[in-house]
Amino acid sequence: MDDRAWLALATELAALAPPSRTAFSVGAVIVGPDGVELSRGYSREDDPHDHAEEVALRRAPADLRDATIYTSLEPCAKRASRPRTCTDLILATGITKVVYAWREPPRFVDHPGTERLEAAGLTVVQIPDLAEAAKKPNAHLL
Repeated sequence: MDDRAWLALATELAALAPPSRTAFSVGAVIVGPDGVELSRGYSREDDPHDHAEEVALRRAPADLRDATIYTSLEPCAKRASRPRTCTDLILATGITKVVYAWREPPRFVDHPGTERLEAAGLTVVQIPDLAEAAKKPNAHLL
């Protein structure tokens, strides 16, 4: 599968997230450099405060060198519910590429992660034509 197909899967996973009035519903998939899925997750999957990237990272193998994370929403760079943001968690791994559909709107926080990820040397790709699919499970917030 290519970036677009993996990201489409992440947007589908977002629809599995229980709706919340205080957080976006997001899906995430981590893929190894060989194109094999390593893990996946969605918002609030195991805990009401879980972010999708956090779930996928928790389930991933230890070695994420040169892996890619696909997430329906730009990884958070500021967070109220936990001490580490998704951007921090991603930067602590060997992930080298982040692909997302929808840039985080300033509904809850206004600290997008793209700039921090790029400043750290990661490749960040937005596929904005999948943003509508990422927004769908969040329609109640928009």
